[in-house]
Amino acid sequence: MLPNDGFHVLDRQECLRLLAKVPVGRVVYTQQALPAVLPVSFSVDADASVLLCTAAGSALVRAIAGVVVAFEADEFDAENRSGWSVVVTGRASVVRDPAEHARLAQGGPRSWMPMTDPVFVRIESEMITGRELGRPGGPGAPRDRQPES
Repeated sequence: MLPNDGFHVLDRQECLRLLAKVPVGRVVYTQQALPAVLPVSFSVDADASVLLCTAAGSALVRAIAGVVVAFEADEFDAENRSGWSVVVTGRASVVRDPAEHARLAQGGPRSWMPMTDPVFVRIESEMITGRELGRPGGPGAPRDRQPES
């Protein structure tokens, strides 16, 4: 990136703060040797891992349990040409500990789909990267618009 391209890199804490603001992200994984992307509701746990809630027998659980995946969430304002994107990369695992499952059932993420046998999937935050474009009024903000009178 060029120094004045409007993007700036976000630190880990800022990435986690922004992730906590949005309810939906995308899990990126491999399915039948091809890239797959699935929008999911999520939450961020105290240890900075991403938590998903899905059905125990879902194709998603079969595809991602025990493998490294990426998780991406973002927020954009097209009118102001600003926004951010955060990517968490790490190993996904099904939460099997009964006490941890009970804790997450009380305060963890909720699936938007009705289900009878929910499981929680944890994506460890082995790597978190993020960048932001054009903070309104800040560095990188668009300069080609005139203020409205």
